[in-house]
Amino acid sequence: MQETVNPLAGLQEGALRGVRVVEMGQLIAGPFAGKTLGEFGAEVIKIEAPGAGDPLRNWRLIKEGTSVWWQVQSRNKKSVALDLRQPQGQDLARQLLQEADVLIENFRPGTLEGWGMSPDELHAINPGLVILRISGYGQTGPYRDLPGFGVVGEAMGGLRHLTGEPGRVPVRVGVSIGDTLAALHGTIGVLTALYHRKVNGGKGQVIDVALHEAVFNVMESLIPEYSAFGAVREAAGSALPGIAPSNAYPCADGWVLVAGNGDSIFKRLMQTIGRDDLGNSPDLANNAGRVARVAEIDAAIGAWTQTQTITAVLEALAAARVPAGRVYTAKDICEDPHYRARDMILTQTTRDGYSVEVPGIVPKLSATPGTIRSSAPKLGDDTDVVLAGMGLSAAQIAQLRTQGVIQ
Repeated sequence: MQETVNPLAGLQEGALRGVRVVEMGQLIAGPFAGKTLGEFGAEVIKIEAPGAGDPLRNWRLIKEGTSVWWQVQSRNKKSVALDLRQPQGQDLARQLLQEADVLIENFRPGTLEGWGMSPDELHAINPGLVILRISGYGQTGPYRDLPGFGVVGEAMGGLRHLTGEPGRVPVRVGVSIGDTLAALHGTIGVLTALYHRKVNGGKGQVIDVALHEAVFNVMESLIPEYSAFGAVREAAGSALPGIAPSNAYPCADGWVLVAGNGDSIFKRLMQTIGRDDLGNSPDLANNAGRVARVAEIDAAIGAWTQTQTITAVLEALAAARVPAGRVYTAKDICEDPHYRARDMILTQTTRDGYSVEVPGIVPKLSATPGTIRSSAPKLGDDTDVVLAGMGLSAAQIAQLRTQGVIQ
């Protein structure tokens, strides 16, 4: 089992070494982008409100007073407890941003402007600053001022309509996928803007990511099918409409997922389940023919799987080179040797002193892999160090703390 610090971390060879990121966001979308940049070597300074800090510190299951989710979302970050509602706090933030490469924020549009930190004002003091702004509906448009969380973005982006069983209430994906998709799109934007600045001699710029647009961007054929055919795609449960066979099938002890939608794969699947009549049928030799008879095909596969255990099905389909898998729980993931072999379950020691297993780092880079260099900070752990690095004396820092500007 890999320990907290990757052996390469001591070499400080992160691909983003030397990039300074100031993270002003909270909860999920902005901080996930900061987490990703930090894992690949960027210095991430997280500004949090004194007293409470990021609400994620108290979300879901709590251990030693802090969410275990926080231990993943905020690793490799420094915490500065700074009150941005006070003019002195805003002045300190501007000083910090004067030397930064990237600002991440996911406040409601207009918040930065109200603090005297509009993109124009920030670019006046730091022309090279890359500003990532994640919001519900973007910085422009008629909905810009509406509050928007990931769940709303998932619905507006078209995803919610496709989830669940036909005719039943639309269900959500079990995680905050809208926020995470927005964060990943934002991370792509940051890396693109940094490349443009370094290689093409460009200046800093604003990256405007709307939650619903990030979801909408992964909706595949949804819009062209509507444009060309007037087809409104609907929920289809565990099936993949227009692709056959690809579904969840019952076994004696649970469910198994089978994707037999390649032409040659379909023939091997039918041979495995004893249905060569279907596998050799000219009508089913391509996807279009199989889609027309998908109910019949699914019934045939289900009739075979329900007489088998999950393990027996997976072994038979692996031998036939048919893609298939079980429905993993957290327990399954933690016990799976493939996850362990690829360092996707790591042990992280928290600043409270206990160890916890956390997800590894994606993607895998051969020369500059991502690393966990430090565990998630307690609120304000790095306030003094960061301010001292900005040139403030111990007396000035003490005065700011007395005034309630910092913690």
